[in-house]
Amino acid sequence: MMEKTKGALEAEISKALTHWEKTYLGRGSISVKSDILRDMIIVSLRGILTPAEYSLCKDKEGLLSVKENRNSLVESGADELKKIIFEITGHEVTSFYTDISTNTGERIMVFKLAEDLQSKFD
Repeated sequence: MMEKTKGALEAEISKALTHWEKTYLGRGSISVKSDILRDMIIVSLRGILTPAEYSLCKDKEGLLSVKENRNSLVESGADELKKIIFEITGHEVTSFYTDISTNTGERIMVFKLAEDLQSKFD
């Protein structure tokens, strides 16, 4: 069924999520790395905070505000993200998790799939 390699699929996911970030959030991350692991797709996005957001993160109130705003923005696009993953992999996303580190400016996204995608490549 899968004619693409695991690496090619991971690269396609990274490219699609970068495009989504630019169109939906107005700017993209510096680097994106996607990994298929069993029934999950784990995406690491680096360099997503603006200089102004880093400045806000210097105190706890600002840090929580940036984290909450950024997570709300991404959560509001969750249905679109799930659709992107489905279109690329052909696998339904059953749940989606995300968090951001205001320390490193890195976001992690985890897409939990209805079935094991990694086994298609073994």
